[in-house]
Amino acid sequence: MKLALVGGGGVRSPLFVMSLLNWQKRIGVDELCLMDIDARKLDLFGAVCRQIVKRAGDPFKITTTLDARTAFEGARHVVTTIRAGQDFGRAIDERIALKHGVLGQETTGPGGFAMAMRSIPALLEYARLLQEVSPGAWMYNFTNPAGLVTQALRDSGFTRTVGICDGANGGQGAIAAWAGVDMAQVRAEVFGLNHLSWCRRAFIGEKNVLPAALADDRFLADMQHLFEPDLVRQIGMHCNEYLYYYYYAEQALQAVLSESKSRGEEIVELNQRLLEQLEEVDIERNPEQALRIFFGYEKRRGATYMHYAYGGTSIADADRQLVFDADIPDMAGEGYAGVALAVIEALEHGGPLHIALNVPNQGAIQGMARDDVVEVSCRVDGDGIHVMDIGQIPPAQLNLMKTIKLYEHLSIEAILTCARTKAVEALMVHPLVLSYPRAKALVDDYLNAHIDLVGEWK
Repeated sequence: MKLALVGGGGVRSPLFVMSLLNWQKRIGVDELCLMDIDARKLDLFGAVCRQIVKRAGDPFKITTTLDARTAFEGARHVVTTIRAGQDFGRAIDERIALKHGVLGQETTGPGGFAMAMRSIPALLEYARLLQEVSPGAWMYNFTNPAGLVTQALRDSGFTRTVGICDGANGGQGAIAAWAGVDMAQVRAEVFGLNHLSWCRRAFIGEKNVLPAALADDRFLADMQHLFEPDLVRQIGMHCNEYLYYYYYAEQALQAVLSESKSRGEEIVELNQRLLEQLEEVDIERNPEQALRIFFGYEKRRGATYMHYAYGGTSIADADRQLVFDADIPDMAGEGYAGVALAVIEALEHGGPLHIALNVPNQGAIQGMARDDVVEVSCRVDGDGIHVMDIGQIPPAQLNLMKTIKLYEHLSIEAILTCARTKAVEALMVHPLVLSYPRAKALVDDYLNAHIDLVGEWK
């Protein structure tokens, strides 16, 4: 069986390959095709991926291509993780938002909108081509903002599209770690939107253990320390880490503004340094050194992830490490790859798998429309993906979800029709923007900054 990874020249491709090594026998994969439009990055990361597979005894082959049609031919499952506008686009998005006094995180608020206006047209083209070349294939979208992009794909009729995010199952993983059991033993009830979700209950066997976990100070300190214990207990649910940007908006903004560079600007520098160091190494002749460089990069990148909230290393301190070097692990955290591969296995071999995905609501969450793409617990088996019945949810969560979903629908309409005024309306709805002058200025700046990719809007 052939899998394709669109965006295969990205820095996460080697981690995807490491995850696939764990799943390959269960799924039955014999080819992973890495596709990208950046030849330089595809060559480098394709070589790194081949060395990882070679170390494992070559259980499947790695192919690379710059042509999406070639990647899609014969593929039964396709994972999309692209960055239209490259890393510089993300850095520009964040800096424009910060200039106007709002968070520019790439999936939340105006930064998410700016990324969506570049991502959605590109993903729609890939989806059309996939439907033409391999009409029975499934597409797993990890391109951010994942929920909004998946909504656009579903609205356009691509029904074999699923939005994936490792953060959606954070509550399940947290409960498993707290209880000392395998993650598969925990059945979580998740509802919300991508990067805006909650875990309402978590069962081990027939017992909902979430209340006991929330009553345990150690659980909150270890698994929910972005949030004050009183807040988590007031909500009464496990909170997705990205809710930090809503529940602590002012603190998050000030923390980002106090840095010498934004996260996007940091990633631009780190990725450029990684490419330069890999190019200095003959990967074929010095595979160990190349892999040590890559995993050193991963360690450095992870050190400052949301450090202002998690209490990690500051960017200034971490920048003192100029050369990447780290031990080569036998396994790596599976992240989004683990989600995609678990769903593929269940669809191919019957499951059942209980997991949170971004799919149409279909009545699962009362108060949301049937075709609204939501982040919700699902059962996956050989017959497909089935949403679990969530029913009523608290008004606070429902109202926030409905507000963000309205912003998403308005954003998609604006992007598909290139309508400037509709884009302003969308950002005015978002609770992190609201103001008309600010929304208008953000839209103007984003359209001017990315005109080469998005063209003129009316």
